[in-house]
Amino acid sequence: MVHRSAILRQLGPISVRRFMRDYWHRKPCLIRAAFPQFDPPVDRARLFEMARDPQVESRLISSSNQQWTVKAGPLPRMPSKAQSRWTLLVQGVDLHDDAARDLLSRFRFVADARLDDLMISYATDGGGVGPHVDSYDVFLLQAAGQRRWRVSNQKNLRGSDASPLRHVAGFRASEEWVLEPGDMLYLPPGIPHEGVAVGECVTYSIGFRAPEYQQLLEPWLTDSAEHRWMRGRYADARVAVAARPAALSPAMVRDVHARLAQHRPGRADTERFLLRHLSEPKATVIFDPPARPLSATKFRSLALSRGIKLDRKTRMLHSRTAVSINGEWTASSPNAIAALRKLADRRELAATSTKRLPESTWKLLHGWHAAGWITLGS
Repeated sequence: MVHRSAILRQLGPISVRRFMRDYWHRKPCLIRAAFPQFDPPVDRARLFEMARDPQVESRLISSSNQQWTVKAGPLPRMPSKAQSRWTLLVQGVDLHDDAARDLLSRFRFVADARLDDLMISYATDGGGVGPHVDSYDVFLLQAAGQRRWRVSNQKNLRGSDASPLRHVAGFRASEEWVLEPGDMLYLPPGIPHEGVAVGECVTYSIGFRAPEYQQLLEPWLTDSAEHRWMRGRYADARVAVAARPAALSPAMVRDVHARLAQHRPGRADTERFLLRHLSEPKATVIFDPPARPLSATKFRSLALSRGIKLDRKTRMLHSRTAVSINGEWTASSPNAIAALRKLADRRELAATSTKRLPESTWKLLHGWHAAGWITLGS
């Protein structure tokens, strides 16, 4: 379990505070020896094993004579390591490995609402995914071997029609570096870049989502329809005879506009939506509930002595008065909210912090235990 003390405060020679002030979401930053003597938590054999698992998102990318092929997992067999120019990408490694989750948690100096996942890339010599642009912030941590990174300051980001990977057409590098194990490159969204393996190499990508507002619109509308009730029905008892049958009535437009305007989101509505939406796990996430859940009494007894912790797949966010876990929003008493906020921040709750929880919160916690969202502490 990663405690708050394990969250990074220093990135090589740069303090996290300075990094956030001068670089975050602004410009690239190369950090030499960000992780001195870095020991990768996931070895190659384990990574290949994950790629064979249908519950793990993976892709195999290869290139030859400027032709690119992409194969989605599960991937029962890998090309020979002697074969050059291929790359294995395994997404969401933190969902399937505790040590990977611990590494991701070290980057929680950026809020969890932005934190996405840990992707691991294994590549043979010359392997990569081509020049492209990401829509998210990313730290590219070199775990093993070497990778040459090239970035561009070009403004034309038109994609290449010839590539299934939406490569940046006419990519022209303005800077390049070769990263050694423990080195890290930060890139904000919208920076054209390309990474190519120099020999066999492994790169860890710690990604932070930066959704477009348009991407928030559809879930907002769905959430509003599910959680807000508009009473009444359209009525036009005083309507005149239609002079032009196909014409939309201005009176109907006024009526519906007035009703919809009454339901414009307030700040509390927006907060509740974001808590629910940003704590929603990805569609590929499957929890493993206990085969025989503890009774409410037994669970409470053990939690009072051992504490509780979040499952590595669980996403939990909070505001001043509410929490949301895996897309489910809840408000509670001030004492309960304080404890639940602590659980979200630390991803664990010591036994001493469970002593004064009200009965309603114990009911919530027991339900989360039965769903596999939380487990007992050790």
